[in-house]
Amino acid sequence: MTATIGKALDWWARTAPDRTALVFSGESLTYRQVRDFSSRIARLLVEQKGVSEGDRVGLLGPNSLTWPVAALGTLKSGGVLVPLNSRYRPAELRKIADDAGIGVVIVAPGFEQLAEDTAAIGSPFTVVTYADIEELRDGASADDFRVDRAPDEPTSVLFTSGSTGLSKGVVLTNRTLLSIVLENTLTEEGFRPGTTTLLVLPLAFTPGLVYGLLITTVLGGTLVIEPELNPSSAVKLLEQHSVEAIFGVPLIFEAISRAPEFADADLSSLKTAIVGGAAVPVPLLQRWADKGVLLRQIYGMTEAGGVATATIREEAFEFPDRCGTGSIFTEVKVFNADGEPAAPGEEGELVVRGPGVTPGYWNDPETTAQALRDGWLHSGDLGTADEDGRVQFVDRLKDLIISGGINISPVELEIAIMAIDGVQEVAVIAAHDDRFGETPAAIVTASPEVDEKVVIEHCEKVLADFKVPRYVVIRQEPLPRLPSGKLAKTVIRDEYKDVDTRFDKVR
Repeated sequence: MTATIGKALDWWARTAPDRTALVFSGESLTYRQVRDFSSRIARLLVEQKGVSEGDRVGLLGPNSLTWPVAALGTLKSGGVLVPLNSRYRPAELRKIADDAGIGVVIVAPGFEQLAEDTAAIGSPFTVVTYADIEELRDGASADDFRVDRAPDEPTSVLFTSGSTGLSKGVVLTNRTLLSIVLENTLTEEGFRPGTTTLLVLPLAFTPGLVYGLLITTVLGGTLVIEPELNPSSAVKLLEQHSVEAIFGVPLIFEAISRAPEFADADLSSLKTAIVGGAAVPVPLLQRWADKGVLLRQIYGMTEAGGVATATIREEAFEFPDRCGTGSIFTEVKVFNADGEPAAPGEEGELVVRGPGVTPGYWNDPETTAQALRDGWLHSGDLGTADEDGRVQFVDRLKDLIISGGINISPVELEIAIMAIDGVQEVAVIAAHDDRFGETPAAIVTASPEVDEKVVIEHCEKVLADFKVPRYVVIRQEPLPRLPSGKLAKTVIRDEYKDVDTRFDKVR
């Protein structure tokens, strides 16, 4: 017998059938309803849409009540869930569909045309609309249809940008997912059976899927899902549902703390509040602490299940710039250039090993071998550790731009901009942004007919809106390069380190 997410769902449907599992915009579903609804979706995928064990199934749409049930139905069909970013353009979705070998895509209302446009520029796939599955929500009889995959077989593939600038599919299995759940229940700061969690992030990203839906399902909790971040609404939901867990980037906690309702809100139910993706300002920690909530800073990545280490509650103020010493079974270390443990305070690469680390990248043994070496996941991130092993994130060796907690690949933007006639070379760097922390800035060498408007209009056609640069600097002189011929990114960053104050935003 195999331990699976589907089995956990069935357990709670039997033992706590009327417990609320999902809440969205005033609607809710109990565990019995989620079990039956997801089983009917799984049966539809297998018996009518031809999904066999291991087939990849995309899920395209924003947060909704149907999205998490469709995700669970995909897992219970034996298919491999591939969440798709609903803000992507057809070319971006096409790349993921091809890399994953997606054969079926479940599509939310309003996104049918996007799915059709994506299918039209490559191999076709079967489209299953929400209309096809929402009619299965209610039925006369219970349904426990489920196909269980072996512990180490892929159950989901999450695509994330990497150092090459192209998306990589991070494999999750039942074993890695359940190991993540276990580690998050073994400390006083962790999740508990029955925990109520507020999700203001997209379900299609690692935090939403793993720390929102899957941990909640295994622990028989309640997941309160917001369509998007609305600070005032979030404060009200925290009180209304006696929420015990919330997570997100500093931007989210900052926005909520600035809501008019925050000052008088009763947040005494909150036990777990984890924040990551950027440095956490001490004043932000203080505002939440004044409400009795200690924010715990984390370090993690999709390849490590989202969270590899988090500050323990007692050290949240004493070490506000540190991310803890690892988890019970997960180690986080700093290696120097020789691949040896770095001395305390010495900068080096952050490496991780533990049961929640991915077994590899989908269909990419070369990248897997580069990232997973001698049992350690090499993050490509720069960090330090103090004498007691508390790690601190310093910088990203991979050059990723993290805007509002979302990874943006400079290389992907550079490829898009280089397609413009008249552009000779381009470097995309991170510019400071008061709201999102970082935002893309494109430094472009081009002929006179290319201006900022040309660059933005082209990018808006081929890239999701959050990737489109907010700063575009046009120059005639060549960009600096290394002796190897590569762009000297360090020199470029230094030259334009104040791009946000020297130049106006173009969008």
